[in-house]
Amino acid sequence: MEEKNRKQIKKSGRKPKIDPAVHRYSINLNAEENAKFLALFDQSGMNAKAHFITACIFQKTVKTVKIDMDAIEYHEKLTRFFSQFRAIGTNYNQVVKLLYRNFSEKKASAYLFKLEKETFELAKLTKEIIRLTQEFEAKYLNKE
Repeated sequence: MEEKNRKQIKKSGRKPKIDPAVHRYSINLNAEENAKFLALFDQSGMNAKAHFITACIFQKTVKTVKIDMDAIEYHEKLTRFFSQFRAIGTNYNQVVKLLYRNFSEKKASAYLFKLEKETFELAKLTKEIIRLTQEFEAKYLNKE
């Protein structure tokens, strides 16, 4: 009866594990191997090195996430370009309307000819941007 009372009173502390990990192993790494290990550990995103090591030993899947900041920055700049192109298109329409409303047919045609030349240059620039984007995606954003 005293043993039952002792067990009932002793409820503080951590609950014992069903299968505790009591076997421990030690390895030694040189500076180069340690640097490789730490790089792999950082890529895995795991919180504990012990969990990472056991996952590697028993061939559990280790998730690695690589964030390419250059690709993100490139995407942001392309997005800004897109908004600028939209603004140019809106301004283009407004200029054409104002030219025909405020100038004679001959003068409006002369100004439209100049505007058309600049639009052609913008179209060439846009094609170059598209070519560079496709080249960038093929070279750097290939999915592995």
